[in-house]
Amino acid sequence: MGHTATPQDTVGGLTATEHRLANGLRVVLSEDHLTPVAAVCLWYDVGSRHEVAGRTGLAHLFEHLMFQGSQQVEGNGHFELVQGAGGSLNGTTSFERTNYFETMPAHQLELALWLEADRMGTLLTALDDESMENQRDVVKNERRQRYDNVPYGTAFERLTSMVFPDGHPYHHTPIGSMADLDAASLEDAREFFRTYYAPNNAVLAVVGDIDPERTLAWIEKYFGTIPAHDGKRPPRDGTLPDVMGEEVRRLLREDVPSRALMSAYRLPHDGTREADAADLALTVLGGGESSRLHNRLVRHDRTAVSAGFGMLRLAGAPSMGWLDVKASSGAEVADIERAVDEELARFAEEGPTPAEMERAQAQLEREWLDRLATVGSRADELCRYAVLFGDAQLALTAVGRILEVTPEEVRSLARARLRPDNRAVLVYEPDPGAADDAATGTETAQPEEGADQ
Repeated sequence: MGHTATPQDTVGGLTATEHRLANGLRVVLSEDHLTPVAAVCLWYDVGSRHEVAGRTGLAHLFEHLMFQGSQQVEGNGHFELVQGAGGSLNGTTSFERTNYFETMPAHQLELALWLEADRMGTLLTALDDESMENQRDVVKNERRQRYDNVPYGTAFERLTSMVFPDGHPYHHTPIGSMADLDAASLEDAREFFRTYYAPNNAVLAVVGDIDPERTLAWIEKYFGTIPAHDGKRPPRDGTLPDVMGEEVRRLLREDVPSRALMSAYRLPHDGTREADAADLALTVLGGGESSRLHNRLVRHDRTAVSAGFGMLRLAGAPSMGWLDVKASSGAEVADIERAVDEELARFAEEGPTPAEMERAQAQLEREWLDRLATVGSRADELCRYAVLFGDAQLALTAVGRILEVTPEEVRSLARARLRPDNRAVLVYEPDPGAADDAATGTETAQPEEGADQ
């Protein structure tokens, strides 16, 4: 067969086995006969952090190109074959990976495996100028619809560039810039594929109503002959100081529905106990309608219509805590920010109450169970832990690590990280005329002292 298997691990009735083909492809299988469906998830260890200056957005552009046909599947055939067989499919790109996935009726699993292997092995035979231009336009339009032409659409992009300094691999988001999308050439795309879309740079997870032996035989048949490639360049070092050292702030006058306060904090790397403590802290502070910030700003002060605090976990760089508050009509952002700082200072001093700790751990446990409940999301979790941490089995035990964190660890994390000198801040002020300014190319952002321009 050309593969080796690791011992099976069982947690809460869920199982996973890991295998490796001779060409380096890592395979994770998880049987689940509850429903007659099977999920295929393929993670490539490439994302926007692997891109270089002048070619941002290439990883995301290439995700789109992977649906443009391969040697035996022309044009839109990948979508047509999967959907015609009763399945669903898609692909996404992040800072740290690109993934492709199908959920199929169990008897159509072989089709999904064949399709993924065909484009992994033969995409370059179909990649041409026409497909490149077609998908370049699609991605540019996606940027317009999701970022440039929607209220608050560029907030995440701006905050990311403020938290991660210029030249850092996470300074830019996966969508890329319009200029770099225009500059990307067909040869850039071909070189990108040759470098990163190799079996030894990927993890394949298959979860659901499967026969493991037969599934491995199909994987060996379709993927086993694809050659490995050793030309991958490692991502640049994402290490940064724990604390930014000063607050970075921008005031934006844009055509938005209401005033808003958004902040991003530099937090510990994913995969650490400190990251789990940060997740719990943000859940207590801003994870839903029972959180401290929702109670203070929405229910008590009535200065906001929404208030949330979530975490973007990152493995190759510091994670980000994301605060998002939309102001009530007539409320001043300065009053909201003062209340937020009071709540953060009180939390850093006192930590979570026993009831808050129990509720936050239960909330994160439920989210973990939700991710493992469906075959598609479980396949994605198994790939995530295999690619980012080298061990798919960690997906099945993640909640145990959350439940081990103590209230004192949460308080200590908040005191060390949730402070004014460790955040980037965006303040939005509504300006209906800004839409006209944007159309004529007028700069509407008004950075204050210390802003990263």
